[in-house]
Parts: sequence; C-alpha cells; structure tokens
Amino acid sequence: MIKITFPDGAVREYENGTTALEIAKSISEGLARKVIGANINGQVWDATRPINQDATLKLLTWNDDEGKSTFWHSSAHLMAEAVESLFPGVKFWVGPPVENGFYYDMDLGDRKITEEDLRALEKKMTELARQNNAYIRKEISKP
Repeated sequence: MIKITFPDGAVREYENGTTALEIAKSISEGLARKVIGANINGQVWDATRPINQDATLKLLTWNDDEGKSTFWHSSAHLMAEAVESLFPGVKFWVGPPVENGFYYDMDLGDRKITEEDLRALEKKMTELARQNNAYIRKEISKP
C-alpha cells in the first residue's frame, strides 16, 4: 500500500500502482471526468501513470494552470497528428503549450497554410479527438 497526501493534508492509502485517475474516481465520478492530469510530488504527470510510492497529490483540472498546460500539450500532439495526415513529409520541431494555448513549429517546405487548410486541420483534429485514442506514456531504456 502507498500513502497519498492530498492538498488539504488528508492522507489515504491506495494499492501500489494506482493512478491519479483511479484516485479521482474513488472520490467522485464527476471529479474523475474533470481530471486532466496530476501534480505528483511537485511534478506534472498524466492521470493514468501508475504511482508506486508514497506521494503528495493534487488532481489537475481546467481550473489549474498546470491542467490547462497539460491539455494544451496533448492538443499540440493531436494537431501534429492532423498536420502529418494532411501534409505527409512535414518536419516538426517543437510544439509546446504556452500561456494561452499551444503552437507547433514545422517546416512544410514550399507549402503555405491557407484558410482552407486551417478548416481541414480543425476538421481532422475533431475527427481524431472523437476516436478517443489514449495517450500512453511508455518508459523504455535508452538502448
């Protein structure tokens, strides 16, 4: 069992390997639907990453700056997937969340993005988002 300390100082025990999302569900289904990520011991984690040791936990929602940043980070990945599907061969550099959204630096060669392209990208992003695919963090060794 691991001990999870909440922002109000309350401590609860959970099975080793539980996730922030599972903890949120144990509190309230409504809360779990709002959770975007978690602050674990001062670091932002995705909500489905297993917690394997005693930790402090703050569940992150849209109302938290870290929650918004997590949402926008994922949105940048979604946008990159849409761009790649519509513009094969695109070269990406960075796509970070920023104070009020996100962006992606990319090289489309000689192509210029048009208003029509933006509408197509938005449509593709909506299509991809509706697939409800999971973002899965996988730890691997360097070799």
